[in-house]
Amino acid sequence: MKLAVRFLSLFVVSSFLLSACASAPDAGGGKKEGGKLYIALALDTLEEERWTRDKLHFEERCKELNLQCEVTVGNKSAENQANQVDNLLTKGVEVLIIAPNNAQQAASMVEKAKAQGVPVISYDRLIKSDQIDLYISHQVTRIGKMQAEYALKKAPKGNYIMVYGDAADNNSLLLKDAQLEVLKPAIDKGDIKIVTEQAAKGWSRNEALKIVENALTQNKNDVVAVVASNDGTASGAIQALKAQGLAGKVIVTGQDADLVALQSIAQGEQTMTIYKPIKPLAFSAVDAAVRLAKKEKVETNATIKAVNKEIPAILHDPMVVDAENMMQTVIKDGYQLFDDVYKNVPSEKRPRQNAKLFDKHYIREEKFALSEA
Repeated sequence: MKLAVRFLSLFVVSSFLLSACASAPDAGGGKKEGGKLYIALALDTLEEERWTRDKLHFEERCKELNLQCEVTVGNKSAENQANQVDNLLTKGVEVLIIAPNNAQQAASMVEKAKAQGVPVISYDRLIKSDQIDLYISHQVTRIGKMQAEYALKKAPKGNYIMVYGDAADNNSLLLKDAQLEVLKPAIDKGDIKIVTEQAAKGWSRNEALKIVENALTQNKNDVVAVVASNDGTASGAIQALKAQGLAGKVIVTGQDADLVALQSIAQGEQTMTIYKPIKPLAFSAVDAAVRLAKKEKVETNATIKAVNKEIPAILHDPMVVDAENMMQTVIKDGYQLFDDVYKNVPSEKRPRQNAKLFDKHYIREEKFALSEA
């Protein structure tokens, strides 16, 4: 049965890739490996599931377009990432795509690349440099607003804990500002009170656990919501809530639609997450890299201010996912599998499976790749 599913998956994906290539940009004109264009993706980490997806889809698109590609991982170290970028430049990379560990420090990487005439795409996280050629991400400010709006709707009164992401990540600051903008009217009215707000260094689950543990102790468990900026910090928050018998009783937000988070939502512990389809994000980065290498125009849909300059941007749409719409979003899209998401939920309490959701068009080879990564 497993072999049959794998065969069907490969067949469907092969058909999809053939159709995708028809509208792909021409990747000719490269200089390395038999004329292939050489591009690289410098990632900060692979600890979170979503970054594994970024890597897989980046490599998938490069293979489709017959590019020479390389992925480096800094393991949450700005120094490691800087050394890796230096090495890529030495090897003659033609376009750099960087998801920075530290938005400020990454500016020096951009400066070195531009000195060699290498275009730079700031990926998912904005680098604080006015020399980047393009920014590709999801609508980060909108994500922060969606998290806070959801929490406020579910818990319009009471004490809130705010768990922000790493302070060195510009996305964390954007999320924070957006969340507080939404919550400010309720704070001013006295409907809600932020009893703790703190950044989790490295977006660490353990840091979030400590933040929420301390906040619960200081407030005698009188908390109605934890606005956690991503699923990793949400997981830490839930561990702290579980210890106090509060899991499922306190609103917990998240972001990334990681499998663990969706399982937690299915079990009634985490309340929501933000689904950001990764495949369109990674594919658009590779396509843009090809066009930048060829000095062609890149179609964008926004601009974003980096230092004192408006940078062209491609911003993808996020969406809220909770217990009510998981079947129609992440499962229907094949982003996560039904049996994986609901594996800890008794069969009689699982939602009914609509046959249309499991049509062959939704089977994804990435499922097998992720399980083997």
